[in-house]
Formats: sequence, C-alpha cells, structure tokens
Amino acid sequence: MRIAVGWIVFAAASACALAQDASSPVVASAKEIFQRQSGYMVAAAEQMPADKYGYRPTPDQWTYGKIVSHVIQGNFGVCGMLSGNGPGHGPAVTETTPKDQLIPILKQSFGTCQKALDGLQDSTLGVTVTYFRGEKKPRARALIELTDDLEDHYSQMASYLRLNGMLPPSARK
Repeated sequence: MRIAVGWIVFAAASACALAQDASSPVVASAKEIFQRQSGYMVAAAEQMPADKYGYRPTPDQWTYGKIVSHVIQGNFGVCGMLSGNGPGHGPAVTETTPKDQLIPILKQSFGTCQKALDGLQDSTLGVTVTYFRGEKKPRARALIELTDDLEDHYSQMASYLRLNGMLPPSARK
C-alpha cells in the first residue's frame, strides 16, 4: 500500500512539474541547459590547477583565467538583463585574478543567474530590455546569449583540460 501511495505522490509531483514546464517550455529548457553547463563549468574551474590559469594553447587564444573571468562578467551582465535591470555588474575580475578568488565569484554569478531564471516566464521573453552597448533587444536574446555562451566557453575549458592531460567533467561517468 505504501508503495502505491508513493507512486501516486510521485506521479502527481511529476504531473505538476510537467504542467509548470508546459507553461514556459522555452525557459524550462534554458534552465536545464544552464544547470548542466554551470555544473560542468564550476567543476572544470575547480579542476584546473591554479598554476595553469595562465595556460593558453596558442598566443592568440585566451588564457584559462580569461575564460573564467569572461564567464563571470557575462553571467552578471546577461542575468541582469533577464531580471529586467539592464546589464548587471558583479565584482571586478580579470584573467590574472587568482583561481581561489575566481571560483567563489563564478559560483556567485551562477547563483545570480539562477535567481533570474527562476523569475522568468516564456510570456516575458518578448519584453524589450537594455542589452549591451545600450541596444534594445527582446529578453529572449539575453536568454539565448546565456545558454550559448556557457556552452561555447565550457567547450574551451574542456579542450584546455584535455590539452593538459585531464578528463573534463562532461566526459566522466
């Protein structure tokens, strides 16, 4: 009997979650991508040794520290737009900011984004927001920017890890 009740509760909770996702399927999909990529990025940032944050495969490519600092700046900027406040600003970081300072700020930037995503609905994606350089864009543009940027920069991080003989988080079982 308890098993049957457990399955009923599970089915009801699943139905509620699906109903919520059905009302905002675009935002729900973006949240899935965000949660996956943010987890990979924090793990990748923690995995790379501090003395390798200056690593770059070629002179024309970004350093590992530049990638992490760029993601932090991008997260605060884009998630400010998603919140409706225009491009946001977080703590000042650069590619030479030490790893032990970057990681907590990276996590903070993802927390800021999670809060922005939690308050977002598909019905608000057409609302005009102030984008970078003062341009006016639909909020949907900022949402796409967030997910695309995380996937792009995680692929860089994963490549840099592999080039240094490390298996990236997404490749682990």
